[in-house]
Amino acid sequence: MARPHPLSLLALALGLGALRLPAAEGDAAPPWSGSSRDVETGLLWQMGHSTPLAYRLVPTQLSWRSPEFLAHAFADGTRLVVRHRWTLLGTWVQQGPESHYLALDGSPSVELWNRAGTWAAYCGSGGGFGWLDSQAVRGAQGQDFTFNWFARGGIEHVVRRNRHLLAGVMFQHMSNGGQTKPNPGIDAVGFSVGYAWSY
Repeated sequence: MARPHPLSLLALALGLGALRLPAAEGDAAPPWSGSSRDVETGLLWQMGHSTPLAYRLVPTQLSWRSPEFLAHAFADGTRLVVRHRWTLLGTWVQQGPESHYLALDGSPSVELWNRAGTWAAYCGSGGGFGWLDSQAVRGAQGQDFTFNWFARGGIEHVVRRNRHLLAGVMFQHMSNGGQTKPNPGIDAVGFSVGYAWSY
């Protein structure tokens, strides 16, 4: 009997958790007024022709988001919020000659919250640097030290006080910035799911 994929188990756990949790409490502080710790994972597939290898990546992000540092309240009660976001990124190379990548990233988190503070659409783009276990294989990455850039977007839902679910799409690029030749890089796109604690 085939074993279930770890991502399907995580998605099931998040979904069941959302069904069992009560609705967000009305007297809670708005999500953007405090910091947040987020855990997200997903699955990304190689796209484009930067490398002949069909990479498949499983990124796991441990992030900290600051309280809002820029905001605009609209007349209908929705609120546009910008927060700082720092991320420790650990990527398992599920398919490809390398096996893992560890990086530190920074980016803004741009969030459009509804009037009740229970739903948000988010997006952000940023990057950083990290270390990969590079391999001497044609189409693989040229060295261990690697830069990365990413873009993400999705939705965030407050399922109870200080507890949020996240689901979205993610694009990730990694390469060594031309420090070695060849420098094929990896361009991958896919989905992410996560859980956040605000405080």
